[in-house]
Amino acid sequence: METSEDNYRVILVDDEPIILRSLKVAIPWNELKLTIVGEARNGEEALRLVRELSPHMIISDIRMPGIDGITLMKEVLAENSKRLFIFISGYGEFEYAREALREGAFDYLLKPIDHDELIEMILRAKKALEKQMENDKLLHSVQMLSTLARERMFAEFIDGNSSPLQHMSWLENSELESDFFMAVIQLDHFMKLDERWTMEEKRLWLFAIRNILGEWSLEHGGLTVFPFHSGEWILLFPSSQSGKKESLGSDIIQQIKINTKLSCSVGFSQSTVGIEQLSSAYQSAVKALYRRFYRGQEGVFVDSGSDVVSDPAEAKYPKRLETEILGCIRTLNKERMLILFDETQSYLETYAPTKEMAERMIVELTVVLYRQFEQMNLLLEWSLEGLLQELHSQETLSGIMDVLKVNFGKWIMESVGNHSRENVQAVISKSQEYISNNYHKDLSIEEVSELADLSISHFCMLFKQVSGYTFLEYLTQCRIEKARYILKNSNVKVYQVAPLVGYQDPRYFTQVFKKVTGMTPSEFREEGA
Repeated sequence: METSEDNYRVILVDDEPIILRSLKVAIPWNELKLTIVGEARNGEEALRLVRELSPHMIISDIRMPGIDGITLMKEVLAENSKRLFIFISGYGEFEYAREALREGAFDYLLKPIDHDELIEMILRAKKALEKQMENDKLLHSVQMLSTLARERMFAEFIDGNSSPLQHMSWLENSELESDFFMAVIQLDHFMKLDERWTMEEKRLWLFAIRNILGEWSLEHGGLTVFPFHSGEWILLFPSSQSGKKESLGSDIIQQIKINTKLSCSVGFSQSTVGIEQLSSAYQSAVKALYRRFYRGQEGVFVDSGSDVVSDPAEAKYPKRLETEILGCIRTLNKERMLILFDETQSYLETYAPTKEMAERMIVELTVVLYRQFEQMNLLLEWSLEGLLQELHSQETLSGIMDVLKVNFGKWIMESVGNHSRENVQAVISKSQEYISNNYHKDLSIEEVSELADLSISHFCMLFKQVSGYTFLEYLTQCRIEKARYILKNSNVKVYQVAPLVGYQDPRYFTQVFKKVTGMTPSEFREEGA
């Protein structure tokens, strides 16, 4: 395979040679700008290759002899936490896959491998790697900052600004040797804007915002302003302005909105000293901005240093809520499911885990719920990958939960609607006829739902809707009706009637008969005589 120094390096790990061959030929690695640099048949060999070849991404089977996939991942991430793992697992290994997510895996795919789904997953992993590399370029030294300032100065000259140094005097005068704080401005909904804008529109919008912030910074005592990530700008202020953070942030938001009709949020760092503290100031401001995830709207967020950081151990995965939501899907109970999603949101807001931890919990919950639809044969063209991408594009917890409520609610309604009244009636009529012909056997709900080609939970719901009875109620009514006919039209002894209608215990038959008819079998026969 042709390699390139620009490509991300990938190692494939699986103890089945046929899967390794399939992965190599079915994925367009070169087109994805990825290079397979090694293959391993077990965890020990994979660990050796990782240390030797320094891959960016490992795609591995989760169950292997010797060192399994999760143990391999723990070893690798302990040495370099930036490597990404994608696991391949069988349906029987679902709990292992969930454990892998909790331990830091990027994602997992169930066998048999859907290569299109794997390609989408790899593309997301590649984007995550690109984001990592972008974050690694965070300004943290005078040399890097000076380079950025020089480039910005040249750009100012090119754009026609004859006096760019008015924005750079803070660097020459070493004003960061005194106390300063940082503001990070982020456009709200930037991912969606980025998809909508053409390249030219994006350039013009970001240029306009930079000019607005540049003029505003000069008027309000800012030391400098410069773009950092796309859709994000950094402003530096002397600590003498610390008491004005809320008003400064509100004014920035107002200016952006008035001049561009776009919304943004502002995060302020704690005060610090020294140009080498720019990195920690940035982290402080971004940490403050994380609270936008829970607020759900634009605003000014200040890192006061007194914020209570949640103990990750307290923010446990909401297993009880998962179980109850699964029950709602099995019974296609949309109303109760929506209430439980609201409870999930309240739970996360109460414990307020980090944005990354909250998103990881929601992704795990989403995968589990999606697999339930899959097991019930209720999925049509819905893509798990598409749903996860939609979740990733949301910037707030409320936005994420709305996506889940809208999509899962729609899926339940479509699942119910997929059965026309006539088809449902035909399926249930067929089931009732089967019960009438086999009532005398040890008849189970599993057997009848399989005949109807429905999951047990779906069959139960439809059977009750059409017949007005639960499966057991209908079977009991059928058996007792047959028993009444036998008692009335034959001389078969009472204790012999029980096994004829599906009851092996005559005493239990008598109890059920009396509960349904109000009299014992003997009393019924005597009354008929």
